[in-house]
Amino acid sequence: MRTHYCGELSISNINEDVELCGWVHRRRDHGGVIFVELRDRTGRVQVVVDPENPEQFNKAESLRSEYVLRVRGYVRARPEGTENSEMLTGKIEVYGDDVEILNSSDPLPFQLEDSDTSEPVRLRHRYLDLRTDRMQSNLRLRHHLFSQIRKFLELRDFTDVETPILTQSTPEGARDYLVPSRVYPGSFFALPQSPQIFKQLLMVSGLEKYYQIARCFRDEDLRADRQPEFTQLDIEMSFVNEEDVMALSEEMIRSVFKSVLDTDLPSPFPRLSYQDAISRYGSDRPDLRIDTELVEISDLMRKVEFKVFSEPANADDSRVVALRVPQASDLTRQQIDGYTNYVSQFGARGLAYIKVNNIDSHREGLQSPILKFLDDDAINGLMERTGVKNGDLIFFGADKETIVNDAMGALRVRLGHDLKNVEEKWKPLWIVDFPLMAFDAATSSWHSEHHPFTSPIDADIQFLKQNPGVVRAQAYDMVLNGAEIGGGSIRVHRSELQKQIFEVLGINEEKAREKFGFLLDALKYGAPPHGGIAFGLDRLASIMCRENSIREVIAFPKTQKSACLMTDAPSAIDKEQLNELGISIQSELSNLEK
Repeated sequence: MRTHYCGELSISNINEDVELCGWVHRRRDHGGVIFVELRDRTGRVQVVVDPENPEQFNKAESLRSEYVLRVRGYVRARPEGTENSEMLTGKIEVYGDDVEILNSSDPLPFQLEDSDTSEPVRLRHRYLDLRTDRMQSNLRLRHHLFSQIRKFLELRDFTDVETPILTQSTPEGARDYLVPSRVYPGSFFALPQSPQIFKQLLMVSGLEKYYQIARCFRDEDLRADRQPEFTQLDIEMSFVNEEDVMALSEEMIRSVFKSVLDTDLPSPFPRLSYQDAISRYGSDRPDLRIDTELVEISDLMRKVEFKVFSEPANADDSRVVALRVPQASDLTRQQIDGYTNYVSQFGARGLAYIKVNNIDSHREGLQSPILKFLDDDAINGLMERTGVKNGDLIFFGADKETIVNDAMGALRVRLGHDLKNVEEKWKPLWIVDFPLMAFDAATSSWHSEHHPFTSPIDADIQFLKQNPGVVRAQAYDMVLNGAEIGGGSIRVHRSELQKQIFEVLGINEEKAREKFGFLLDALKYGAPPHGGIAFGLDRLASIMCRENSIREVIAFPKTQKSACLMTDAPSAIDKEQLNELGISIQSELSNLEK
């Protein structure tokens, strides 16, 4: 139906006959001449229709936004002084000899160019939202990203293997989406949270190099930027160690950024241990574009009169930190109160501060309600350790370690963005030496920091039964600009060690056989050492598109409440279908009646 695409026309096409198809982006009537901006997936071009052709002119007069057209005409240079530098085709136009209306359009529920349109409206009419330049560009970048990943891995002899979507329910940290079986009444498949076990089995099979761009499903509690279904790049290799997996992953990400964004990432990526990341940034996914750190001052505050500081400073499970904020002493009390409210959502009970007006004047050059509780030694030590300068502000966190880390880590990022202290750079890094397990006081049990198939560091295996908390994992996360984009580990490849880990996690032999018997059996038949990594491609694409939400790079995303506004899913199911599955729905009302 077309000979050319709108956005690909240029001065080289002048005097050529063309046939174009697309949507009416904009229509203008100037002094009896009608100008139509015709849009397709490549861009826009101006079509001119004048009264010399009455039949076509009358058609053009009836056009409205988003009408679908086929236009026949020829390309000509725009008259001098009418060029449009904001359009790639701004030096030319198409004289329309024949305008065919392929379809009309009702008035749109929102204007495509309106950046203030609410997200619910956009998602309810997602097929229209996808027509915008922004979404078209995002989806094409996503496609380019996926394509380059495939090329990179296939050049290195990786094999793309699909793993099952309908599988066994296994505990991997989140709730499973369950699918009832009609053939086996009362039994259920689970949608995979990841291909983890299957890719390990592929290593047992001798495949050695596997990858898959996989769909994964997790029935998680409501979170701001998560999706119940998402896309993951899955990689697994045999006869490798941590360094092998990290080297390949790093090379791939550098290659992808160069191909897709023409950007050079650093080589090598810096590394931080998990403990260092938590201590310095309060997070295991620190944003290194923000040049501030948490400074440990517990030792300086152990003897001060201020119990808010001294008590956590002397407690084993607590800490006191300072966060120096450059040139922020002009923050108002109202702004500081706002940040106090912000950290309260992380459990912080307050937010002490000191404004540094004149450091040479010592105590007299400082401004804070807490100064009277701090002796000169504490103040002098604080000034020296934080390296403050005139005009700086110091915020303090003092509480349980987890609260301080969460609150002050989040505050560090918030202040960086609010005060525009964020470098316009790409800052990747590796986080390594994760703990293998963490203790959950609420349940008095251990749980895996990554997943139960992660191998401990060899030197730490001896502590697995007596002191699991000190055992480090052969695990690694890739972080970019404050977001985890990939995580992986070396896997357990011996059944005896896997059984030990299950025991520490409270998974008894019966439960282990029920859920993972096939894996334990497979490990007994010459399973090679293996490891891998998985990248969240939705998140990576959103970062590369400089979007704040992964929903902006997914064609048809769900809301924060895991609903599809466009299709009204999830929805009720007909009683007939439920009967076929042997399922009955027990309403809240019937429960109350009991």
